[in-house]
Amino acid sequence: MFDLKTEEARLLLNIALMATGQNRFRSAAKILTALERFRPEEASIASANAILFISMLDFQGAVDYIDRIALPRFPEAAMLLAFKGMALLRMNRASEAREPLERAAGQTADPAAAQLAKDLLT
Repeated sequence: MFDLKTEEARLLLNIALMATGQNRFRSAAKILTALERFRPEEASIASANAILFISMLDFQGAVDYIDRIALPRFPEAAMLLAFKGMALLRMNRASEAREPLERAAGQTADPAAAQLAKDLLT
């Protein structure tokens, strides 16, 4: 069995995020699929998948992915909640976005996610 070290997984995650930023969505998706297979316990990979959907302007896809796949595995992941709120806002569903954004904003375990959620609430 192939073993993916933590440093290698982090490097691949960064490469996937860079590919997303360069609109190389297929490449990013392939990398993230492989990472999910070898590191299913990593919430950061789920967050990167949410970023991928949002970057592709597939806001409903982001919400569906977060609700059906990511949040059941990582129910307290503030960044996933913030990204769900962001996607809902992009679809002009502000009333629905409030609940996940408020949940994310109130968490202290991930200050970056809490700040993103607070920024999106204003």
